[in-house]
Amino acid sequence: MSRGAVFVTDAQMRSSLAVIRSLGKQGLDVTAGEETRCATGVFSRYCRRGLVYPSPKKAEERFIGYLLDTLRSGEIDVLFPVADACLKPIVDHEEEISRYTRIALPPRDIFTAGYDKGTTLRIAMENGIPCPRTFFPESPDDAAGIAEKIDYPAVVKPRVSSGRRGVRVCRDSQDLVQAYASSASEFGPVVIQEFIPYGGELGVYTLLNAQSEPRAVTVQRRIRSYPISGGASTLRETIKDERSREAVGIALRLLKAMRWSGVAMVEFRVDARDGSLKLMEVNPRFWGSLNLSILSGVDFPYLLYRMVMDGDIEPVLDYQEGVLCRWLLPGDILWYLSAPKTWENLKEFLRFDTPDDILSLHDPGPTLGFALATARYALDPDMWRFVLRR
Repeated sequence: MSRGAVFVTDAQMRSSLAVIRSLGKQGLDVTAGEETRCATGVFSRYCRRGLVYPSPKKAEERFIGYLLDTLRSGEIDVLFPVADACLKPIVDHEEEISRYTRIALPPRDIFTAGYDKGTTLRIAMENGIPCPRTFFPESPDDAAGIAEKIDYPAVVKPRVSSGRRGVRVCRDSQDLVQAYASSASEFGPVVIQEFIPYGGELGVYTLLNAQSEPRAVTVQRRIRSYPISGGASTLRETIKDERSREAVGIALRLLKAMRWSGVAMVEFRVDARDGSLKLMEVNPRFWGSLNLSILSGVDFPYLLYRMVMDGDIEPVLDYQEGVLCRWLLPGDILWYLSAPKTWENLKEFLRFDTPDDILSLHDPGPTLGFALATARYALDPDMWRFVLRR
């Protein structure tokens, strides 16, 4: 096995692009894969080879077969699964894939606990982590019973999803019962939670070793999101203050209880009623705003690579505060189009001196890749439903 070669999946994702750039800048040999040649990350100067694999959603067995054929040469040191499309198939075939390479994920049982929001919330509640009041319905009758006793608004949330897909805020019992039926049909099991009035959001971004000890940490606050009601951040900033330190302590306590290793993001909402932090979810993968963490001085992808290769690393627990990063294409554009049309919003939107998740004069190829991908998906109704979600 030749040292220094990695395979990054889901090359269309901006988090994958951040991984590709990070590892490529460190001199590693980066292969990136996606379902299409028109993938943002494949056009990066730091991607040596782009591969087109079968759809992991529509043709899982063919995808795994292709991946195994690619890895059998023994030339890939570490496989970096990035997004949901590839994560579950790779985790499900962990033993086969591990014969040929290392996987930059925790063991299957630990990963699954982080992947399922219901399991994560149960662990959090058992360990005194502050959470919204949460119910775990197993049938329509359960949901109907909960609907009669919960305060409104209330939230219906799939146990397995990302990017807040399938999350519904319900105004009354009838709305909740309908939301339960819709979400359960599309996503499977759900949780029902009290709604936490918005007082701000922040995320704790971590890397933990095999003993669940912190090896890297940053904290970001969300400034703008799309959808504006709650979604992926389109502008965010690194912070260091008393609340961020509190959030780090809570996040590390939760991840220790989960026996977590590898990267994870723990998301909190500030409860506008009393200013307390409430756990929203654990994201058990690289996050969309990964580039901001790297810009603040914590190179999570390379640190994870070193930890996977060497077993452990020296902690990197400091970072630069006040660093900004935006996601213009298409996130911040969609934020502006859906936000109230005010002079202040226009003025903030037109500030193009902020570092970006995709746009880069030093590495312009991914901008072309994004444009080609946009053209490719222009007639895909599923993509439009995802982009224009509320």
